[in-house]
Amino acid sequence: MKKFLRIADFIFILFLALAFTLPSVAKAHSTYLVGLISITWIIFVGARIFGKSSEKVIVLGDALMVVYIFLLLWELATSKFAWLDKFLYPTPGVVIKLFIDDMPFLLKGLASSSGLLVGGFGLALITAIPMGLYFGYKKRLKLAAKPFAKILGPIPPIVYIPYAIAVLPTFRAASIFIIFLGAFWPIFINTLNGVSDIDKKIMDSARMLNLNDRQMLLSVILPGSISAIMSGATIGLSFSFILLTSAEMIGATSGMGWHVKYFSDFADYPRVIVGILFIGIVVTIITFFFDKLEKYLLRWRKT
Repeated sequence: MKKFLRIADFIFILFLALAFTLPSVAKAHSTYLVGLISITWIIFVGARIFGKSSEKVIVLGDALMVVYIFLLLWELATSKFAWLDKFLYPTPGVVIKLFIDDMPFLLKGLASSSGLLVGGFGLALITAIPMGLYFGYKKRLKLAAKPFAKILGPIPPIVYIPYAIAVLPTFRAASIFIIFLGAFWPIFINTLNGVSDIDKKIMDSARMLNLNDRQMLLSVILPGSISAIMSGATIGLSFSFILLTSAEMIGATSGMGWHVKYFSDFADYPRVIVGILFIGIVVTIITFFFDKLEKYLLRWRKT
């Protein structure tokens, strides 16, 4: 642990030393980068002092070291030595400043994207899970559904975008439909397989209690397949993000994907990078809380 901390401290000190001592080709906005690094390191030091789990502190330190090394190489290649074309590769300080200045605009795009994501992914959850549970419970329905799932499931939903835009009344409806398709099949197939994987002895014992279909589905099948459902929902969520940004880059007038496409058309690459970083942060935060939800629902695994 002490050896790790010495390495982490050394990288942080090296970063600051190079930032202040090496001559800069682009001096503007360099203080934003130094400020960001200093703030994150103060948070890390606080986690080291007050954190209860040393393992989590080590993981946090590892992540910070990777970020610091990346930012250091980026700073050296752009601001310090100008190895990269400044038109295509802005300095980290410029990107950080734009990220702060454009935050209201980015949040507005996030609100637009969230509506599409919640609509498409939410619709997939409320249809795929009940259908997967019931089809998995009824053998004839399961045998009838599996061939369609094998044929339709692997088709990339993005190929339906032109047709969806042409048929559905609004771009918003078309986007929700495409996201729905991308999330539906992973959730449905995983739920179907999860029901099939329930121990036959448990099913037989439940039938001996003369439970009706509703009781079987809610009290036996749903709890028994929750792990498979969460795995399918995780995959569906990943597909939803991909399809969301893809759809917005094709025909939207707002949103996170539209932000990247719009500024790339005007060759405003600093704002393109800002949009990419913002999407990455949003996806990381959402998946973090989704993982927390999954661990809570599957907390019985620890026992």
